[in-house]
Amino acid sequence: MNGGDIMKKKALSLALAAVLTAGLLTACGSSSTGTSAQPEGASEPAAETTPSQAPESEEASSESASTQAAETEVESKGTVTVAATSVPHAEILEAAVPLMAAKGWELKVTEFTDYVQPNEVVESGDMDANYFQHITYMESYNEEKGTHLVDAGDIHYEPLGVYPGKQTDLSAITDGAEIAVPNDTTNEARALLLLQEQGLITLNDGAGITATVNDIKENPHKIKFVELAAEQIPRSLPDFDFAVINGNYALEAGLNASTDALATETSDSDAVKKYVNVIAVKEGNENNEGIKALVEVLKSEEIKKFINDTYQGSVVPYEG
Repeated sequence: MNGGDIMKKKALSLALAAVLTAGLLTACGSSSTGTSAQPEGASEPAAETTPSQAPESEEASSESASTQAAETEVESKGTVTVAATSVPHAEILEAAVPLMAAKGWELKVTEFTDYVQPNEVVESGDMDANYFQHITYMESYNEEKGTHLVDAGDIHYEPLGVYPGKQTDLSAITDGAEIAVPNDTTNEARALLLLQEQGLITLNDGAGITATVNDIKENPHKIKFVELAAEQIPRSLPDFDFAVINGNYALEAGLNASTDALATETSDSDAVKKYVNVIAVKEGNENNEGIKALVEVLKSEEIKKFINDTYQGSVVPYEG
């Protein structure tokens, strides 16, 4: 190969090298230009959400809500059945229903209109508890009937009141006036003690909560006492000069001890302690979990407020 041929080959090699170098630079420049061509501040394109992805998200939210609901759901512990007279006992119990439910207990209330059946159904075991009577009546009932009822909790008291019938002024009572009183042992004694506090009669010493009309030592106005079933007295009120009426039956008749009664038991009287209304159960059941929950609810601030707001002094929460 002569010198001219060698020079031609070198020139061709250099030309090819130049072409290859230019190609490589162009390729690098295109890559850089492609990246910088995106406007400043523009974000990456959002990833597309496929149809299959949306249900997965909704399902996850639904599962989360279900989990939260399960966490707040109260475990059911059972049912507590209670026998009660209508006013105020059944009303107070109805106010307690959601509070019991919050503790996991279903509260079922059955209303009665007398003072005997509520004790019978508890003694027989047909119902768990009753709420209608004061402790002295319960103890007297046990003695008379041979039952085994006990006090599971002291809830409230209802001031016994003397209400006007044909006459309206106790201080001006006429001789021979007729006064209706409850015929059951404890409530009759309670009525006589209240009338004694008003100066209308004097009882034998020591008569106390067992007093009957036979224990009246002094009766200067020659009052005639008519003994009637407690629930009958309100509707018979117009037939008498005065009547002593239990708080719950007075309420049922639309009477209010704080505004309609001429005289009532005072909160600091010994009688109130003896006549506090209780949750009664059969002996041996007073520490059952459902009964303890019921008593706790009935003595709660929520129920105390309900009683005070609803009955305005005719029914009073017991703080003892």
